[in-house]
Amino acid sequence: MKFGVIRFPGSCDEVDAQLACQRAGEAVILWHGDHDLQGVDAVVVPGGFSYGDYLRVGAIARFAPVMEEVAEFAREGGIVLGICNGFQVLCEARLLPGALLPNTSLRFVFRQVKVEVVNAETPFTRACTDGQRLSIPVKHTTGRFYAPEHDLDRLESDGQVLLRYAPGHNPNGSLRDIAGVCNEGRNVFGLMPHPEHAVDPLTGSTDGGKIFESIRAHVADGVPV
Repeated sequence: MKFGVIRFPGSCDEVDAQLACQRAGEAVILWHGDHDLQGVDAVVVPGGFSYGDYLRVGAIARFAPVMEEVAEFAREGGIVLGICNGFQVLCEARLLPGALLPNTSLRFVFRQVKVEVVNAETPFTRACTDGQRLSIPVKHTTGRFYAPEHDLDRLESDGQVLLRYAPGHNPNGSLRDIAGVCNEGRNVFGLMPHPEHAVDPLTGSTDGGKIFESIRAHVADGVPV
């Protein structure tokens, strides 16, 4: 199992993501300016402030050369995980539905939250059970998930909402408490909480490790999404 973690100018969580991935398999850093995914089995688009968020969060990173390869990888069924800024990048690249808007507080939030697993039958949540609560930290200013009501209805009916903030834990005003969604093919997933910061008992929670373990188990099985 080989993970590839992208490094953009302004990324700040790519090393933590790499270390988290290494608990489930091998992990390498992928440079934003390359067209080479180095034969990885899964791609992680990490958190941070890609290109300084100077235009709009994720908007510039979406055009990085490596993202052309990520898009093709995803079209072929490859596993892609976007965390926080990575979620924003995947939405900008239209690999995921919806958009991430400024928090309703208009402030940066940094806290431990609980999220509920809505759909445990995906490559990203198979190590969990439906309704299970995971304790994972968030840290963002632009994390409010938005989509038109009819799109939200479709996402929920199609099982594309994978994580939801537990009651009282929505830190940003995300519609319907959505914390993470996947694409129709179930092989691209984005979430605002940071699972890579919840893989060691010293941080207070190892719940984030279930995301990486789910990916490892899925790739090991070699079963199409």
